[in-house]
Amino acid sequence: MAATTTRPEDAANEARVRAGFWPKIRATIAYIPFAEDALTAYYCAFDRETPLYARATLWGALAYFILPFDAIPDYLPLIGFADDAAALATAIRMIASHIKPEHREAAKRALDRLASEHD
Repeated sequence: MAATTTRPEDAANEARVRAGFWPKIRATIAYIPFAEDALTAYYCAFDRETPLYARATLWGALAYFILPFDAIPDYLPLIGFADDAAALATAIRMIASHIKPEHREAAKRALDRLASEHD
């Protein structure tokens, strides 16, 4: 039987992602090659049709991306986002069947919009 309620840690990650995702992605978009994957994960995580366990998995990975202090500090050139990319890639692989074309399309539109803000 699937869980229908959010655990406290999932709720905390969801709140962290809601508050911190857009500022973080705007600040880092020029430096991270996995921006489209992060955006796809975001749209999937906040799609109410995505099962709760998949949303919670993505909230955890996205919350890790947002955290200012993690295993490899983000300010280190070349390797600073390697742990964030690995966490996100793992989460996406775990729930890949729940990522819809609409999530990817929304991510591409957002990426285009964000890129035009940097021009």
